Amino acid sequence: MLTTLTHRDLLRQQNFIDQQWRDSRRDSRRDSRRDSGRDSNARFEVTDPSTGKVIAHVPDSDAADARDATDAAAAAFPEWSRRTARERAQLIKRWHALILAHDQDLARIISAEQGKPLYESLGEVRYGASYVEWFAEEATRICGDVIAEAVPGRKMIVLKEPVGVVAAITPWNFPLAMIARKIAPALAAGCTVVCKPAEDTPLTALALVYLAEQAGLPPGVLNIVTASRAQTPAVVDAWLADSRVRKITFTGSTPVGKHLARESAGTLKKLSLELGGNAPFIVFDDADLDAAVEGLMAAKFRNGGQTCVCPNRVYVQAGVHDVFVGKLAKRVAALRVGPASEETSQIGPMINARAVAKIDRHVRDALEKGAHVVVGGERVRTEDGPHYYAPTVLTRATPAMALAGEETFGPVAPIFCFKHEDEVIRDANDTPFGLAAYFYSNDVRRIWRVAQALETGIVGINEGALASEAAPFGGVKESGYGREGSRHGLDDYMHTKYLCQGQLN
Repeated sequence: MLTTLTHRDLLRQQNFIDQQWRDSRRDSRRDSRRDSGRDSNARFEVTDPSTGKVIAHVPDSDAADARDATDAAAAAFPEWSRRTARERAQLIKRWHALILAHDQDLARIISAEQGKPLYESLGEVRYGASYVEWFAEEATRICGDVIAEAVPGRKMIVLKEPVGVVAAITPWNFPLAMIARKIAPALAAGCTVVCKPAEDTPLTALALVYLAEQAGLPPGVLNIVTASRAQTPAVVDAWLADSRVRKITFTGSTPVGKHLARESAGTLKKLSLELGGNAPFIVFDDADLDAAVEGLMAAKFRNGGQTCVCPNRVYVQAGVHDVFVGKLAKRVAALRVGPASEETSQIGPMINARAVAKIDRHVRDALEKGAHVVVGGERVRTEDGPHYYAPTVLTRATPAMALAGEETFGPVAPIFCFKHEDEVIRDANDTPFGLAAYFYSNDVRRIWRVAQALETGIVGINEGALASEAAPFGGVKESGYGREGSRHGLDDYMHTKYLCQGQLN
């Protein structure tokens, strides 16, 4: 995929700090480390999940690189935050235009390192770009308040101000969209940014930052460092300990989110955490079954089931269970598995061997506990590589199975049969997570009852595609706090300041 790039400059393999593309500081220490018998490991490999082949090498950064990025962001913050909202908006709009102008190349980079089919990668580019455009426009709508006089001769005013330096830590499943919807609101609010992309997918983030540089962002406003799984704690811990970093925005697992919350408490940083999910998908007996199948296909099998809002538990009411399963099985059996390089592929490889092993463990556990395979249920070994798993439908799922409590993150749809509304609400909420939920019903009274009863931050009602730049995205319970997208997403990058002026009479 990378050999077909139209603009080869998008393929960056260095950190970007203070407007300079450079290697990790660990490279400069390589000779001394070699002399002392220690391995420098100053770069790490990026591989194609379809084949396992190495496609790039990027810096394996450490705490010194993280501090350099913070130094640059802190130095740039005063000037950037004083720019008018219109000036910031114009720069972000230029970035948006460049993203769209390079959408095909960006999609190829996503598919090469993440593995999703090319048409999905192109959709991700345009989805991520929508956040950049949205927050460019929202920058000019940042407003405070004038509070009605409570005492004669006193004026009370509320201002919104940027929080300062923001550290953004992003996942591998949407390597462009996740970083765009963190960086764009930060820049729009007047913050400066340091960021670390997932070790599996750094090339997309580096390309996105390169386009921001081309758009004319001033030095130090946006900085990015890459790091392997082993070195990531050193980078992130440097930001957690630094009082100049005033906000952490993170998308990833709940255990890591809890670590960030604990370790950031020392400097009381502002946090936005979008964490794990265990989304229920409920089909009531009064639902349009064809629409429900289409909604589940869109929500469950996008990116091979590797999404945080992907349905993990599918509840179907007994009266329509068999018909629904038959319709779903027909659709799932027709999905084509293959590498992103093939235009016909609909399910690409899983991100790595660990992901395939977890999916297989969940399916094996379910079968041992009484589940029945309707479609799939096995690894798929192709000429390209071993990181594929067949799209799967299981019936007779129960709460005792691992897939009922753990996020599978793969193309497996377990079907739970239920009889009554109160029963399925209880089971849907019986999880520490609360990111997204879906249900299908044509009963307007039931729609309002169920929507209010579900303990999640996002609810899809007769709809399988939830995300929008105009809507707040985030969860409750152990799925995190804070919101991305919408005007609420911009508020998460600002402080509220109250001014009280007296003796005006």
